[in-house]
Amino acid sequence: MKATSLTLTGLLFSLQITFAQKPLTTNNGAPVGDNQNSLTIGNEGPVLLEDIHLVEKLAAFDRERIPERVVHARGAGVHGVFECKADMSAFTKAALFNRAGKQTPVFVRFSTVVHGQGSPETLRDPRGFATKFYTEEGNYDIVGNNLPVFFIRDAIKFPDMVHSLKPSPITNKQDPNRFFDFFSHIPEATHMLTRVYSDYGIPASYREMNGSSVHAFKWINAKNEVVYVKYTWKSLQGERNLSVEEAAKIQGSDFQHATVDLYNTIKKGNFPKWDLYVQMLKASDFEKLDYYPLDATKIWNEKDAPLTLVGTMTLNKIPDNFFEYTEQSAFSPASLVPGIEPSEDKLLQGRLFSYFDTHRYRIGANFQQLPVNAPLTKTNSNNQDGSFSNKGTRSNVNYQPSRTEDKPEREKEKHSAARYGDVSLAQTKITKQNNFQQAGEFYRSLDETNKSNLVKNLSGDLGAVESKEVKSIMVGYFYMADRDLGIRLSKALSISREDVEKYMMPKK
Repeated sequence: MKATSLTLTGLLFSLQITFAQKPLTTNNGAPVGDNQNSLTIGNEGPVLLEDIHLVEKLAAFDRERIPERVVHARGAGVHGVFECKADMSAFTKAALFNRAGKQTPVFVRFSTVVHGQGSPETLRDPRGFATKFYTEEGNYDIVGNNLPVFFIRDAIKFPDMVHSLKPSPITNKQDPNRFFDFFSHIPEATHMLTRVYSDYGIPASYREMNGSSVHAFKWINAKNEVVYVKYTWKSLQGERNLSVEEAAKIQGSDFQHATVDLYNTIKKGNFPKWDLYVQMLKASDFEKLDYYPLDATKIWNEKDAPLTLVGTMTLNKIPDNFFEYTEQSAFSPASLVPGIEPSEDKLLQGRLFSYFDTHRYRIGANFQQLPVNAPLTKTNSNNQDGSFSNKGTRSNVNYQPSRTEDKPEREKEKHSAARYGDVSLAQTKITKQNNFQQAGEFYRSLDETNKSNLVKNLSGDLGAVESKEVKSIMVGYFYMADRDLGIRLSKALSISREDVEKYMMPKK
């Protein structure tokens, strides 16, 4: 026993030496090789789902608050309408931008980013500017800020950044020592810090601030041509900000002045308005620039990408219930419609996962069934159940594809193809499918008893299938794996060769 204890002590001592520097690990204890860069296809390709560390960080971060939002906790929401002012169908299939004069209902939520739900609206902080368009092709969200850039360019750093900006886990107080310690490692944050520490870091009101998508997106037209776009909202009330002294004076009398101002203005019938502009760049333009245009810490200079007016948004109605609309509203840059796709921006790629994941945790799996989040179009997905499900599903077929009740894909809405060096991005099958060879090799490796049992077991369940088409196709599959197997099954199921050929032939 003594020898065992000494051995164990020696082992523990050696482990302490090995891990004296306490390397960063995943939740299962594995050392992290790179906590600064997401796993991507090349330097500038999309982020891969197999980056387990990235997904784990974002999933854990999304669940840090119950039920308050981790970020953008303090906010005010308003209903309104967006009117398209120009036909943009030459650049995008998106229905909301295809005709001048077309109107689309919207819900907008303004917010502060870092501070908590009851915090003053006079604090220095970026302001969220999230817009949900209820289009005839589903909901489309532009989820941006009042400032046109951000602190970081890779989503893998988002939990670290917010942790540094939030109150200390020891003192529960925000501390410049903590967030500047973090930013001292993040030189790309200099641009955002310069903006947020100017007076633009304290907008005078929600009405008097501009908005930006921050990220670029892809617009796809009917010819599958791609152009990259950034969105800018320009306040028709003008842009106005507060100095530290002005903010302190307002806070002393009303710590929720921005919400009060927005609501009172709408009550008086003075509906605030914003013009929506886009900037456009082709991928071929990227190399001409001295900055990478899919870097969220950069703006697009107007000399490189002029502003084009798309439409005007008017906010005209206060929600009937703050909690049911403003608090339960859920926005995501992954709420996309045909004709709009995400760009390869590394920060955006992480947000595509993180926002929906946060809402499922904070509000529930069926958050999109709530009135404020529900699309105007009837949904037809196979997602089901979960807390507060209210879909009223009446079909026995909750999968796809099906030969009895299919929900067909719309081929023209496939993700656009792209190339990253020698690698292509496309929704397509693998090249070497070879679906039947190994099944046949396995069948031929069985002795006669196992072959007979296999046929008996398969024909037992296939015999219960009512559709002759399904039975014939399945027999055809097994015949292609091994002729003997196919013949035995066809006899057991009374399926003729003509039946197999009839249903296996491609439909015209």
